[in-house]
Amino acid sequence: MKKKILITLASVLMALLLVVCLYLLYVVVSYHRIEDNLSLKAENKTGLTAPVGEKLSLVTYNIGFGAYSADYSFFMDGGKYSRAFSKDAVLENTNGAVETLKANNPDFILLQEVDTDGTRSYHVNQKDIFTDGFSTYTGVFAENYDSPYFLYPLDQPIGANKSGILTLSKFNISEALRKSLPVEKSINRFFDLDRAYSSSVIKTENGKNLVLYNVHLSAYTSDGTISNEQLKILSEDMKKEYTDGNYVIAAGDFNKDMLGDSSKYFKRSEGEFNWAAPFETSLLPEDFSAHTGENAPTCRNADSPFKGDGTDFVLSVDGIITSPNVEVITHETVDTKFAYSDHNPVKMEFILK
Repeated sequence: MKKKILITLASVLMALLLVVCLYLLYVVVSYHRIEDNLSLKAENKTGLTAPVGEKLSLVTYNIGFGAYSADYSFFMDGGKYSRAFSKDAVLENTNGAVETLKANNPDFILLQEVDTDGTRSYHVNQKDIFTDGFSTYTGVFAENYDSPYFLYPLDQPIGANKSGILTLSKFNISEALRKSLPVEKSINRFFDLDRAYSSSVIKTENGKNLVLYNVHLSAYTSDGTISNEQLKILSEDMKKEYTDGNYVIAAGDFNKDMLGDSSKYFKRSEGEFNWAAPFETSLLPEDFSAHTGENAPTCRNADSPFKGDGTDFVLSVDGIITSPNVEVITHETVDTKFAYSDHNPVKMEFILK
């Protein structure tokens, strides 16, 4: 009898081990990188060229796949949840982000973590919600996340997800490209996004191009250095465009402290995070400038719901980089109190010289 029980237990363990091995094989085999230098289709072309010498505005906003209301915490930040609270919560947060952007009426909108089909976001197509909400804008979408079904956390797996970065412009985007960025080669690559940036070319009335870069650099890495390698590649691309006589603006989530030390600007708790290291302005092309919000933080660590009493870990990781021929008038955080995302939007007013 005892021998029979041992044989049964051994059989069960072997079956479980086989299932685990097959699952790990599925994850490894499913892993792939999206094609580099991929041409992107611009939708709803407007036909308009961008003016020179007139005030324009741009907003960048990481919408956090519609999950991060102020009372939300995320497991990879030390919090509780891996998915949004519900489909209704995703819709409420996504529509709240749309209304926030409409209230600011920017000429250009650059969004990150926009899900098209995700377990974590209850399969809400957020790209469609934004393109429908800004139907008079030209849109360019670049996918940077296409994961297999992750069974972690076991009690509520984050599942399979498709997501990307979305650029919207009141002026016509004549061409667009998705550029792949290096990612870590360790096991971390399975949990990171397929890092990339998109470049969108907008003709201006003086014949030059305005080149918009939508950026989302790495965060959850072993030592934080890979994002600097990514920034070097972006900088080389931006420098080339500026040298060719074009206007250059890069905006998004750089996952580095754009203020150098945000604790000098905001009351907060302290913490050690790779993604919170100072942004390396020395890696930018000569005379390029970085801008972010100093009036309020652009990001919170989502290890717990947002309290807003100075005990949250907050900083500004979202920002905008401009070439010398772009005159910046104002730049600020649109302070939503993290109502719809773990990020606040950053707005910039500027003139193309």
